[in-house]
Amino acid sequence: MTQDIFLCAGKRTPFGDFGKSLKDIEGTDLAIHAARATLAANALDAEKVDHLVCGNVIPVGQGGLFSSRVTALGAGMREDSCALNVSRACGSGTQAIVSAAEQIISGHSRLALAGGYENASRVPYVLTGGRWGMKRGAGEVLDMIDYAYRDPFDLSLMGETAENLTEDYGYLRQDMDDYALTSQQRAGAAISSGFLARQIAPIDVPEKKGTRLFETDEFPRPQITRDKLATLKPAFRAGGQVTAGNSSGLTDGAAFLLVCNSDAARANGLTPRARLVDWEIVGVPPRIMGCGPVPAIDRLLKRRGMTVDDIDYFEINEAFAVVNLHAERMLNIPRDRTNLYGGGISIGHPPGATGVRMTLTAFDHLDDTGGRYAIISMCLGAGQGMAVLIERAG
Repeated sequence: MTQDIFLCAGKRTPFGDFGKSLKDIEGTDLAIHAARATLAANALDAEKVDHLVCGNVIPVGQGGLFSSRVTALGAGMREDSCALNVSRACGSGTQAIVSAAEQIISGHSRLALAGGYENASRVPYVLTGGRWGMKRGAGEVLDMIDYAYRDPFDLSLMGETAENLTEDYGYLRQDMDDYALTSQQRAGAAISSGFLARQIAPIDVPEKKGTRLFETDEFPRPQITRDKLATLKPAFRAGGQVTAGNSSGLTDGAAFLLVCNSDAARANGLTPRARLVDWEIVGVPPRIMGCGPVPAIDRLLKRRGMTVDDIDYFEINEAFAVVNLHAERMLNIPRDRTNLYGGGISIGHPPGATGVRMTLTAFDHLDDTGGRYAIISMCLGAGQGMAVLIERAG
């Protein structure tokens, strides 16, 4: 890079389970809440921010197609500031960070908010043929969520691609369930210890009689047992091994952080949490898209002249447990340095926000342990992988 890019404090909403606490809040309102909380965490006036990048996979609501601009002005940024929507499947939040960095590197920005949101609970159904009319008979109503969670090439559900990876490499149901149990237990411990609360900005949610303060992730099931996981039926293929229990949760939420160069950090009294060192994006076969983190991490490490042993901590998105088993096996990544506070299986996976949540977790882990480097990585629907390398600041 031609200049140092720094990542400063961020905040996120608690993640809401599908159809539960966040279902009555517009997606852009979730994003605005997280963006405002991020500004407050940095004691920064919104008018100082010149760009906002918002990751999102499924736009919802009237402002959905203009999420970045709606969020920017809603957070208090100036009307002459700029805004950009990005979508890179499950890496959309991470792409927002990278795109903000690219704006700064190219000289088009100095200080940006980067993040994203999803509100799957508010995704609409669509009436195909409705615009031009249907001649007779029943019309077809399609779920927009289904659009997002199917492979665009053979129209199989993403869970089918996880089954393909499981079959191709011989992963076992018991191992996937064991991984899922670990994720749930780690999330439970991170909630109990207050670790996850450090990154969460509680939000008021409507109820029948007023509002209540929603402040803890809603999806984790830390009390689940191995026996219960073993009873769950295959979710995507008869006789398969991928279940709802060893797959990521469909959840709602938003997350943001600040991206800046060194001049902007000094001028605004910001304290960087980490330096964005480098990133890598690769293409992989769509039918086994869950293998994506392996070549992305491998290529990133090789370009930096590093090995797995040089990385103090990994956050690898738990789209499906087999994704993480594959990364562990192929790259020899130790489980005791990966996803120590839960992940997509336990906390949930709103694609526009997940990468930012993982980055905030990496910030706190590096600070707590004195570690230097962390990698944030994920597979992407339609066949890609993404990995980002950060270095603790200070």
